[in-house]
Amino acid sequence: MHPSVLDFLRSNLTKEEVCGRRVAEIGSQDVNGTPRPVVMPLQPASYIGIDSAKGPGVDVVVNAGDLCSLFASGAFDIVISTEMLEHVADWRPVVQQMKEMVKVGGLLLMTTRSPGFPYHPYPIDVWRYTLEDARRIFGDMEILVLKNDPQVPGIFLKARKPASFKSLDLSAIEVHRV
Repeated sequence: MHPSVLDFLRSNLTKEEVCGRRVAEIGSQDVNGTPRPVVMPLQPASYIGIDSAKGPGVDVVVNAGDLCSLFASGAFDIVISTEMLEHVADWRPVVQQMKEMVKVGGLLLMTTRSPGFPYHPYPIDVWRYTLEDARRIFGDMEILVLKNDPQVPGIFLKARKPASFKSLDLSAIEVHRV
């Protein structure tokens, strides 16, 4: 994980937003860093690390496309996914599941890589996202922050799930394949 990712989280999560709230991290296996040290001092009620394989930082093992098979709709106040979305075979169901897990009024924070970032398979590396891709993919949410990573090609997103949330059909949205 790049230092800029942790900087983004530090500057875009406040104690008021996190304290006493339920937080889920999707893609939590600590391969090269984790948001956990940024979030835990903000005193969440709970923090659950979710990944498709056992490892450091993983509390629950489940495929990201099957999140809602274990967690109810709106189960979390905050869903965080850092540097995971480029590593899934099919990003569409993963994004839909993450949106579904966030309660109305809750936050979704996501970081991922953009075109120009080098190939880095762990275990696979498939996608690259632009700001425009994120605007379309998360157009059913209230986008609070959407910007380029200032250090390396990538994007940062902070979005709120609105009361009027109606899930977008993502089937026609194409992103850059590695």
